[in-house]
Amino acid sequence: MTKFDSLKNQRLASAVGYLLFVGMMAVGYYYNITFVQLGLVDLGERLLHLPEGVMARQMAGMALLTSLTAVVFGLLMKKTGWVTRFRLKLKLAFLVVAVQTLLTWAAPNLENQAQLSCWIALTALTLGVGVPVTFSMTVDLIPARSRGYAAAVITGLVYGMAPALSGNWQIETFSRQMLWVMPLGLLGLGWLAFFPNPFVDILSEQHLDPRYGKGRFLRDGKPAIGSRRLIGLVLIMFGIFFVDSLGFLRIIDTPLYIHNNWLSEGLAPRLFLGVVHVLAAWIAGVLYTHLNLRSLFAWVFGIFALVHFMYTLETRIGPGLSISLALPMLYAVAVSLYTVINFALWADLSTPGTISLNAALGVALSGWTATFLSTALALRWRLGGMTLDRHLSLVDALALLFFIALLLSPFLPRKMNSHQRSGDEQS
Repeated sequence: MTKFDSLKNQRLASAVGYLLFVGMMAVGYYYNITFVQLGLVDLGERLLHLPEGVMARQMAGMALLTSLTAVVFGLLMKKTGWVTRFRLKLKLAFLVVAVQTLLTWAAPNLENQAQLSCWIALTALTLGVGVPVTFSMTVDLIPARSRGYAAAVITGLVYGMAPALSGNWQIETFSRQMLWVMPLGLLGLGWLAFFPNPFVDILSEQHLDPRYGKGRFLRDGKPAIGSRRLIGLVLIMFGIFFVDSLGFLRIIDTPLYIHNNWLSEGLAPRLFLGVVHVLAAWIAGVLYTHLNLRSLFAWVFGIFALVHFMYTLETRIGPGLSISLALPMLYAVAVSLYTVINFALWADLSTPGTISLNAALGVALSGWTATFLSTALALRWRLGGMTLDRHLSLVDALALLFFIALLLSPFLPRKMNSHQRSGDEQS
């Protein structure tokens, strides 16, 4: 093989890896925000007739078990060295998708609370394994300079498709959608994981390349596990996911906010919001690539806090025509911005040896725990009779509180030498 042929194969393998990562993460995230977050609530309340308090406990338990499993398995991958074995990660991903496919088929056929509890436990364990496995592939498949753009493509695909394809937020609809896609993913993963493949051989070595293995936000090449910086970023992302889900779960129960846009009978409003999500995702990809961490989070959290306040202002001043699409459009922008960060950030704080645990801490503790604990809290508040105005006012207050804390963070005392400080500014 000539040097030219070798370079050609390398580039082709890298392109295959890019498509694999984007496809896998987009399908997984679409599954989580539709089938799991919206579909399970529909399953419990509409089909099984379970009280809101029961569903709140089920969702909270799912969040905690998923997060615990993710952190434990991420640590196991780090300790055993599995985190750097790409083909093994493909096999683990295949097993995760296989189990989830069976669980997706079974969900609409559940008949009682006991079966739902078992289903949720199995799903939580499977998803908990899937988080460190799939997110750790970032250092194998996506170079650091391209992670913002890859995250933008993933976010754009998911939020572009979700409004257009999900006009009916019922578990049966979500299950049918996923059962068209997941078997195809299984075939692709099985071919890559279990059969000799030159592409996989090349991709297995990419994490050794500094362009892939060195995260953009690493300080002096040192891993961020247990650092004050990582803990702070996990808390920030937890705040964003928590505030978003806590507000959105009440918004979707309010016809004023939902039936003329997200659940419109006509395709045009939902398609419009999907396009807005895609454009905002690309904006976020550019911001992520070119801003340092402090500026990035200040912009994203600031926009999200302001937009959420504007979106719910109608509850205090009365309904108006602008609520039909203008305010949901701004909300779509804010959600796409922070979602892009979640897909790219944890790899840029990691080395190939630490990505599994960092991703488990970041994605599971911030994304999963925040999303489903806030879902449980939203159900609990609704069960307790909290008014819409009171609920959304508390959400707005939390959003502004997190944003103010972020603005004040530069003034907190930091134990950092001058070399580290200059390195942070350059990143």
